[in-house]
Amino acid sequence: MASDISQLAARYLNACRKQEVLPNSSILSSFLKVKHQKSHAEQCCLNIIIDQLKSSDFPPLIDVLSMSNLSEIDAVDICQKSSFILLDGEYVLSLLRAVNQKLRMIDLIDSSSWKDVLHDICQKGIACRILNLCFSPIRKLNMTGKFMQLHTLRLDFSIHLTSFHTSCFSCMPKLMRLSMCDTRVSNLWMTSAALSKLHSLVELRFQSCLCCCDTGPCSSKGVISYAYEKIQSSSRHCFSYPESLSRTNEDFLLQNMQESSIDGSPSSLYFDDDSFTNHELLQSATEESSDESDLDISSDTQSIDNWTDMSQDSHHELDGWTNSEISVNTSDLTMSSSGQSSVPSTTRLFEEVIYSSTRIKNDICSTNMFEGLKNNSLNVHTSSTEIYGQPNRRNQFSTDTVFFKDEEGCSTSGLNLKNTPENLDFAPEKHPSHHPSPICFEKYYREYMIYSLPQLKVLDNFPVRNAEKEKAKAIFKKYYENVPYNRQQKESVVSILQRREVGSTAFYQKYSQVKQPYCRESHHSFSRSLSAAKVSSALQPHLHPISKFRSGSREETRSFRPRQFEYHPTRPGLMVFGTLDGELVVMNHESEKLVGYLPSAGALHSILGLCWLKKYPSKLIAGSDNGSLQMYNVCQMRSTVTDQYCSMNASVHTFDDFEQLTSVHVNSTDEYFVASGFSKHVALYDIGSGRRLQIFEDLHREHINVVKFAHHSPTIFATASFDHDVKMWDLRQGPSRPCFSASSSKGNVMVCFSPDDHYLLASAIDNEVKQILAVDGRLHMSFSISSTGSAQNYTRSYYMNGRDYIISGSCEENVVRICCAQTGRRLRDVSLEGRGSRNSMFVQSLRGDPFRDFHMSILAAYWHPFAKSEIVAVNLLQSDEHTEENSHAHRRQASSSMGG
Repeated sequence: MASDISQLAARYLNACRKQEVLPNSSILSSFLKVKHQKSHAEQCCLNIIIDQLKSSDFPPLIDVLSMSNLSEIDAVDICQKSSFILLDGEYVLSLLRAVNQKLRMIDLIDSSSWKDVLHDICQKGIACRILNLCFSPIRKLNMTGKFMQLHTLRLDFSIHLTSFHTSCFSCMPKLMRLSMCDTRVSNLWMTSAALSKLHSLVELRFQSCLCCCDTGPCSSKGVISYAYEKIQSSSRHCFSYPESLSRTNEDFLLQNMQESSIDGSPSSLYFDDDSFTNHELLQSATEESSDESDLDISSDTQSIDNWTDMSQDSHHELDGWTNSEISVNTSDLTMSSSGQSSVPSTTRLFEEVIYSSTRIKNDICSTNMFEGLKNNSLNVHTSSTEIYGQPNRRNQFSTDTVFFKDEEGCSTSGLNLKNTPENLDFAPEKHPSHHPSPICFEKYYREYMIYSLPQLKVLDNFPVRNAEKEKAKAIFKKYYENVPYNRQQKESVVSILQRREVGSTAFYQKYSQVKQPYCRESHHSFSRSLSAAKVSSALQPHLHPISKFRSGSREETRSFRPRQFEYHPTRPGLMVFGTLDGELVVMNHESEKLVGYLPSAGALHSILGLCWLKKYPSKLIAGSDNGSLQMYNVCQMRSTVTDQYCSMNASVHTFDDFEQLTSVHVNSTDEYFVASGFSKHVALYDIGSGRRLQIFEDLHREHINVVKFAHHSPTIFATASFDHDVKMWDLRQGPSRPCFSASSSKGNVMVCFSPDDHYLLASAIDNEVKQILAVDGRLHMSFSISSTGSAQNYTRSYYMNGRDYIISGSCEENVVRICCAQTGRRLRDVSLEGRGSRNSMFVQSLRGDPFRDFHMSILAAYWHPFAKSEIVAVNLLQSDEHTEENSHAHRRQASSSMGG
């Protein structure tokens, strides 16, 4: 064996001589290390560090490894230690293919410049057992290739990673350990659905214990002291702190500072236009026109280290060898850095410990993770928008003390960063976690993951014990619905239909124990059973943009900038939306055909208020932000997109203006409609005569954002105001006093009646959603949706499936939450994905489809001010196969807080 390894080294030297390339000292050192391992009866592992290779070093090495018999070598590790490597990715791919089945570990700590390498690995698979892709630019994980031998996968610090493709993880039968610390993964439902395909997964991390570098359970009794001991013991060696690591941190900081204007709150985007440079504008235009990619590569320029050649003495020594000398003296070769064989593993440990410890000061300080800072510490208030949007952004403050929470949410002792390890007072059983992904801040995150992945033995370095599994099961059943309508298990549609044919008694007895008052009627129960059976459990439901039309058979597709939309209350498939440019578009959203189009007349004004008439289904009311109010007849509109105002005027009535209008709504009998705006008043209009009947003044202390009539009572309407109150009014008793008033802790953005008028659904700023009884205003249900801490996170909520479920979304988040209206249990979250890291999406408005269960539409806009908004139809009964085709649209500054 020793001679075989010597021959392998000799072949390498011969290959270098033939190609007139100087042999690389690190490769020769690796051969000597393998020889040493064999002589001591150890596992023979060839370690190739690509940082120490130049482009010219690859051809002879690849020739030798591909042409030689590697049966004497047990494993090959290919590692990258530095972030700045000037190499062609094709060389790395050729090297991976050359060693093939001998691969044990691939460690690419920063592959942002090797998009082709990542794409090849993800799409074709690879035979390695350990795959480390930390700091990768992957945005949507799509590992569809075969990874039949893979048992450990690390994607830590991949700050662009947010989601998974449907087929991801489908060919990893042996994967046991997965780590995704400090990524942007945030959706519990999507993540658990993706990970459920990993039947061998037993260790999972989305955040790590301070003293742990692996995914296994932590057994340390002195966490902080242990970390410092590792740092101190490593520092006693003669290794310098890796320059690449510090540069990586600074690059992330620089990149996130440059993106702060993009990923910050929407309100800051438009009050700081100077933050966008010409380069960023040009780049955004490029991102808009390019196809969506699964890999987000930072455009920031990176400095490249200059590679030094070998010493002159080494040159002379190697040049003096003859072929015979090579074959005889290879075993006697000694490198001046032969002791370097232990450097890679020690350096890696040193890097990780130093990185963890230096970052602990600058890491995210969330109210969900840290307690208030006491004594000599500084009080810090950070919104979760900053936390989720900037996982690597350093806070602009310094602090000496940080307080952690343990896995039960209990506060632990503080860590004084100024003290020495001997003075650190830390509870032995309290393990602080760091580098958390946003998913870790979700309420009951740990319990949800344990229940959804019953095979897990370790989660975030904490063992999963049987008692915790029982607790997780109880919490899941209390706060979440595994199957819609609180069904215990999902059934096939065929079995439901068969029981239906046998007889209703046998069918409904099975669900008699479901304690939901809205399930009493048999025909509704059957419909809900079918819906529950058809709701897709895939990673992402089907999302499809519906706000683009082709003006003619040979013309280009026309995209609009929608600002408000409404389903038709009596005609399935019909929808109207108004645009930021003052256009009115009526379409069949099922067939995606244009029904009517009306361009803006005169100056451009955004349409913020829309409402259909019920008795006259071809007519609708539209209100603009300049206060204009018109009633239109769809039958008088053209069915093609035109730039000229329609000569056949579609306007039926022009009403008196209501200044700074934000909302309009028609009563149940089509006799009256009300309008509200940026004022404390509400105006009442007569539809038949076209006159304004009355202005109800000072109904609230602050401006009224939304006004809604009841669905069945023509004189009852409700108002939602930023004075924190929701009030119900009756036209018969006038505006002297409301029927009742219900308060929220923050300003109310939205209010609507349930389809049967039993409830009012009130949505206040930052995810405060409540359902109150319409009879007297008493609180019926408060939906526990986590707040972000932002005063501009305007929340809107509506009903879906009649009044069975509520859907809720906010203008600073990219997620729609679906909750049972009777129990408050969360069914699932639907995440919206933009194109590229700079184009994160958010929910501007949403509506449930009144005719199709588990269908809704979302008015989605983007953080980037130069992207277009769009209306996205969501079908929860079908999985999404084509999210890459989703179109993109623009958002305007003033409208995020206006209207419904």
